[in-house]
Amino acid sequence: MAYYAALTSFPYQSQKRFCFSRIRASSSSSAATGRFDLKTLESAIAKKDSNAVKEALDQLSEVGWAKRWSSQPYVSRRTTTLRELTLLGIKNAENLAIPSVRNDAAFLFTVVGITGFLGVLAGQLPGDWGFFTPYLIGSISLVVLAVGSTSPGLLQAAIQGFSSFFPDYQERVARHEAAHFLLAYLLGLPILGYSLDIGKENVNLIDERLEKLIYSGQLDAKELDRLAVVAMAGLAAEGLQYDKVVGQSADLFSLQRFINRTKPPLSQDQQQNLTRWAVLFAATLIKNNKAIHEALMAAMSKKATILECIEAIENAA
Repeated sequence: MAYYAALTSFPYQSQKRFCFSRIRASSSSSAATGRFDLKTLESAIAKKDSNAVKEALDQLSEVGWAKRWSSQPYVSRRTTTLRELTLLGIKNAENLAIPSVRNDAAFLFTVVGITGFLGVLAGQLPGDWGFFTPYLIGSISLVVLAVGSTSPGLLQAAIQGFSSFFPDYQERVARHEAAHFLLAYLLGLPILGYSLDIGKENVNLIDERLEKLIYSGQLDAKELDRLAVVAMAGLAAEGLQYDKVVGQSADLFSLQRFINRTKPPLSQDQQQNLTRWAVLFAATLIKNNKAIHEALMAAMSKKATILECIEAIENAA
């Protein structure tokens, strides 16, 4: 069970249109003074209007501020090998698609170890206490295993909380989610929310046009490629930094969901190649924009607003 929500679903929302006269009216003076009016963008983000956010960023790009917004609008899938991933710097590329059990195993070993140790100590109690107490303590492990087998979702919160004790947890989560955020921004997909909180880690993308294509099962190859790159961004970021990727399960689930909504359908070989290519493309963008990625990580770790995160992307050296 992975602890990243990664690329979230696209909840359909009825959205209003906004007027952007303020940006148009102030563009010449903004360019002259070096100051740009971000109030329209801030308002659109607050109202979670993806069309308004895109239009505001497009306008800001035209007047010279949002230079990195949609700076990588074209992606083109090609045949990709594991060797290319390794040469790029992805560690253990052959194991990227294997779900990690690090957190699950550590949690279970800890529960069994602690209850076993307490059971031995309880055996030293006098009288009947020393007989019954070890059995009661030992049953905790059996209950945990039973819950994990019958209702794994109930155990997820405990495992997610336990995973925060790993020294690399916060940095890993920030790196993972910042990659989703950054690549969505570079590809021109609006980001309207994110969270690094335990059990709620996600980057929330909302695009009205893509929503309709996804729900109607009419995604074409071009849109699938864009979504695949964003979905694999967190996995790619971890693969570049760590020997073992931990947060890939939700990413792969999201990608499979998009694949299932695509026409014409992809064969198994095409799906495998899409996954490899998307990881390669995402990792390449992350490496080429390392300073921006790290600046965004720092901003998100401080719980910056969406606008502040966008400013971090645009102002990074």
